[in-house]
Amino acid sequence: MYRLLFSAFLSRMDPEAAHHLAFRFIRALPTLGVGRLVERFTGPDPALAVEALGLTFPSPFGIAAGFDKDGVAVRGLGNLGFGHVEVGTITAIAQPGNPAPRLFRLVGDRALVNRMGFNNGGADAAAGRLSRLARRTHRPVLGINIGKSRVTAVDDAIGDYERSARLLAPYADYLVVNVSSPNTPGLRGLQELDALAPLLEAVRAAAGTTPLLVKIAPDLDDADIVRICELVVRLGLDGIIATNTTISRERLRVAASVVADIGAGGLSGAPLAQRSLEVLQVVRANVPADLCVISVGGVETAADVQQRLDAGATLVQGYTAFIYRGPLWARQVNRGLARRRRQSTPTSAS
Repeated sequence: MYRLLFSAFLSRMDPEAAHHLAFRFIRALPTLGVGRLVERFTGPDPALAVEALGLTFPSPFGIAAGFDKDGVAVRGLGNLGFGHVEVGTITAIAQPGNPAPRLFRLVGDRALVNRMGFNNGGADAAAGRLSRLARRTHRPVLGINIGKSRVTAVDDAIGDYERSARLLAPYADYLVVNVSSPNTPGLRGLQELDALAPLLEAVRAAAGTTPLLVKIAPDLDDADIVRICELVVRLGLDGIIATNTTISRERLRVAASVVADIGAGGLSGAPLAQRSLEVLQVVRANVPADLCVISVGGVETAADVQQRLDAGATLVQGYTAFIYRGPLWARQVNRGLARRRRQSTPTSAS
């Protein structure tokens, strides 16, 4: 049914308008009083629970940052079966993001290109909203992803991140430093070790006891990934998220002229899968076994999620396939994972 709805209606809408339409539906689930009923149908099997970051994740599968930029639909996303919700990217200063159009579908590639530019209402507004959410006992695990405000110079980035961390860490189950989006000028340069080390040290101090992770780009060389892994271990961070969107346009089926017309932005979805898996393997080979590694990029099916878990991911996130799979996507993944677990568990002899 969703495939028919997507092909006949949603795919003909402006991608950002379609996102807002779906988002309103998800946000309304708990307020309409049907969220718990939906959750009975979508909730993950208790056997899928994962212990990580000192927390219990009901499922290893969660929604990546970018879908709920301001943290207004966390409960609704939990109702749909996501074990954790990472909100953001949130910046210290509210900002509208880049001019539209800024979100593009590549349907034949099951991919998206976005240059949203961290559009969000700012850390102050988010803190008030998320403080109320944090007090709720029935909600998914909440990650908060923070980035640099566009108006803040790169040289002043540390203070900008520190402010967001101080405001938001008290309400986060875990906090993420995003230095890897391609849509904020100069941001990816913060992945260079000379800039990254003092930034992570400062944010770690501002975050207090909240678990802290860093999100990296898939476009880094493997040697740079190894150096970031070594830095994360040396600083005592709690984890790495691999990966953000890519600036690469390799392995696309769509015509080169279409890609050129779209222009700049981060590519996500199926074409990113291979590189995201490769980065996961590099990260896992260079960090301790107990370090939390969250894999994201090109994940669509339960088989994809299981592949990342088998490759050493602690948790797995998705986003782009939500557009192509619809509101029961998390349920499909969770059911598939549970079925695989049952099939791989030997039965005792009678």
